Amino acid sequence: QVQLVESGGGLVQAGGSLRLSCVASGRYFSSYVMGWFRQAPGKERDFVAAITWSESTYYADSVKGRFTISRGNAKNTVYLLMNSLKPGDTAVYYCALSQSYNSLVTTTASNYWGQGTQVTVSS
Repeated sequence: QVQLVESGGGLVQAGGSLRLSCVASGRYFSSYVMGWFRQAPGKERDFVAAITWSESTYYADSVKGRFTISRGNAKNTVYLLMNSLKPGDTAVYYCALSQSYNSLVTTTASNYWGQGTQVTVSS
């Protein structure tokens, strides 16, 4: 079993910043990819960013240059630094873990998921 616990969401004005954190615990793969997805009301859950075991990073076009994903030294923690936030970034943000980048973003049903944290950006 894998548990993912997110924190760091909240309310921020447009142009502001937030940092999300996610800690993984339990039994999981010897090497794995962690990432972030988000889901706005009435919309599908979309990929935001991912970081591999070897520290390669991937971003959705909508957040490139504004968001930065990173891992803690213990590698079971992932952060998402969100700068220059826009009202369109408002969503529930979910942490995810999978065995590879391809499985993280394509076979999402096999991902481990956190409970989500709300990010609200006011105009």
